[in-house]
Amino acid sequence: MTFPVVGMVGGGQLARMTHEAGIPLGIKFKLLSDTPQDSAAQVVSEVVVGDYRDLDTLRAFARGCDVITFDHEHVPTEHLRALEADGIPVRPGPDALVHAQDKGVMRAKLTEIGAPCPRHRIVTDPADAAAFADEVGGFPVILKTVRGGYDGKGVWVVRSEADAADPFRAGVAVLAEEKVDFVRELAANIVRSPHGQAVAYPVVESIQVDGVCDTVIAPAPELDERLAGEAQRLALRIAAELGVVGHLAVELFETRDGRILVNELAMRPHNSGHWTQDGAITSQFANHVRAVLDLPLGDPRPRATWTVMSNVLGGDFPDMYQAYLHCMARDPQLKIHMYGKDVKPGRKVGHVNTYGDDLADVRERARHAADYLRGTITE
Repeated sequence: MTFPVVGMVGGGQLARMTHEAGIPLGIKFKLLSDTPQDSAAQVVSEVVVGDYRDLDTLRAFARGCDVITFDHEHVPTEHLRALEADGIPVRPGPDALVHAQDKGVMRAKLTEIGAPCPRHRIVTDPADAAAFADEVGGFPVILKTVRGGYDGKGVWVVRSEADAADPFRAGVAVLAEEKVDFVRELAANIVRSPHGQAVAYPVVESIQVDGVCDTVIAPAPELDERLAGEAQRLALRIAAELGVVGHLAVELFETRDGRILVNELAMRPHNSGHWTQDGAITSQFANHVRAVLDLPLGDPRPRATWTVMSNVLGGDFPDMYQAYLHCMARDPQLKIHMYGKDVKPGRKVGHVNTYGDDLADVRERARHAADYLRGTITE
């Protein structure tokens, strides 16, 4: 029996965990990685080390793959079109992926289909950013480079025209957005297959610290049922309108006046879906594998009343393995997921998942484990 080969571009932790989800199905993975030390390169048996920005490298890598998918959204759109012209299935395809690669393209398309967004427009210089601020009621406003940003990078909170110079130094277009008065950030995660089957996970609350996802609570506590359903339907509609295949994360603002607005899109497994590894019947990673291979999708329902994911960031305690003794003894139900990365201050090196019926207890267990692994606490 011949099992398909999934070609994964990018060697980070998302590729590592997607590969892990394919193992029980007998799915073979081939990896295009920047270095042999990358997170996924440590565990995938067939690794090509090369530059994803080079078309010849991509074409050589794609030979022998039944489908190409991604750990990140940075592969040049024109290269993906070339692979499709060569007859290689690319999922998500370039026509969809460009909306996660370019924030300007994303905002234009979402506006066209009537998806709720913050007020926005492309601006050309600091004076134009100030004019935009006047249009939306004054500073502060948010400026974003349309390409290349992640985890808070490429995003500025600008409080004056004089404060607006930095974004324009990147040499790419700059998107201005109103600074939304929001209660919290939410995420709606869905998975869609080529023939249009789609599943939606419970809407989660995503808690950010310094622009980086810190904690995810599934489902989002005290979220109005109507708003939760609206968020899931919105994510499903965006996926269908854009032709997304695979996992789509729609990051949302919940506003103080009871609305939801789209903040960002990600077309790959996403930090806000890591809770599904232990808290859902079928994880985001397993469903992404199923989707790109056009297999029937798995059940996205939660296994427990509450699941909490907390990211483990690098700190001043590099030997995290020594912390396992305490964490595992204290909480036998704790699930630890480490990425094989060198520990550096502020770097995502893993995450923990906890679950149960008492939200306060579940949150405290996740926070304690993440802090102990980092070395923030020692007891």
